[in-house]
Amino acid sequence: MSTVSSTEFTAGQMVSALAVGCIGVLMVGIQPILLGELVDAHQVSLEGVGLVAMAEIIALGLGVALGDALLPVARLRLITLLAGLLGAGLDLLSLQATGDGSMTALRAGAGLAEGVLVWGTTGVVVRCANPARVAGIFFVVQTLGQAALGALLAHAVLPRWGWQGGFATLALLTLLALPLAFAQPTRLAPLSPPSVTGFRWSLRTMLPLPAVLLHLAALGAFWAYLEPLGQAAGLDARAAQSLIAGVLFMQVLGGSVATTAVRRLPTVPTLLVCSALLGAITLGVHQLPGGHALHFMLGCAVFGFVWLFMLPFHIALAFRADRSGRVAGLVPAAQLLGAAFGPLTASFLVQGDDASPVPLLSSGFALLSAGVLWAARRHGSTPPSA
Repeated sequence: MSTVSSTEFTAGQMVSALAVGCIGVLMVGIQPILLGELVDAHQVSLEGVGLVAMAEIIALGLGVALGDALLPVARLRLITLLAGLLGAGLDLLSLQATGDGSMTALRAGAGLAEGVLVWGTTGVVVRCANPARVAGIFFVVQTLGQAALGALLAHAVLPRWGWQGGFATLALLTLLALPLAFAQPTRLAPLSPPSVTGFRWSLRTMLPLPAVLLHLAALGAFWAYLEPLGQAAGLDARAAQSLIAGVLFMQVLGGSVATTAVRRLPTVPTLLVCSALLGAITLGVHQLPGGHALHFMLGCAVFGFVWLFMLPFHIALAFRADRSGRVAGLVPAAQLLGAAFGPLTASFLVQGDDASPVPLLSSGFALLSAGVLWAARRHGSTPPSA
């Protein structure tokens, strides 16, 4: 799939690098639970939920992108140590935050540190022999961690210690990046320069990134408001939180299937089908009358499966357009920026306690992503000589 020069990593180095990245994205998976608790405790407003979610995720994406552009791959270990310490410190400072503004600022800082952790993992994934498959494994493992943490928070931590216990738990887990830093690769080899690979930015090489961004905007908007949408469908607060953990486990199932399917299914048609399913599910939720909790839960289950199923195909889409690996290295940033853009846009549509316009917005993003994918299909893949 890739013509980027692959690097041999030991099993221990791969496991450690993937674990660091999983720590970096823990908050993305548990945002609906913690943000819901913050709203219930009147620490942030419902209108501010989208802003807080956006700030952390967009900073996470920027951390990946800025790491790719600015950070020296030869200092991976030191950078991981500093990012882990900074992230844990900001998690603890979040215990003192009150109001939309202060919480947004602190979570943005934490997101930047988390993004640097993900940057290191992305560098390892892009340089391995089968990046799409390894990316699929990474997505599955990170979601398992998010699901386990979500279940722990919903059933053990939050009932006893509230939202403060949630951030304290997140800080402790972020500190695990410190010992892992000494087990991951010490440094990464630079990617081959464009003069060697023939890489250049063009419509063909750029199209995967907006397609990925729009997919995650559809997902992120719906995900950030899943708890209030669930309550509107007839679930109580605890059942909505448990549903979030269940959706995460459905993501694991989808990602597990994708690690095999990504080598067998055509990339663009598969992603087009995923866009259609996302649009249908979210449009169906928008039209669902109140009290139909079972239908809502079934829709969310399919939503979770499609979510992680399509992420490895994003890496395959990037290598289809650019086999040097440079576009693939930016896919996680596009995913995270899309996941931030969705909640940000949704926050302007939410009025008081009414989040009902959000599924319709997600459906629109899914339709737009299908249009971009259709354009990518017309432009075809990189010639073999690239």
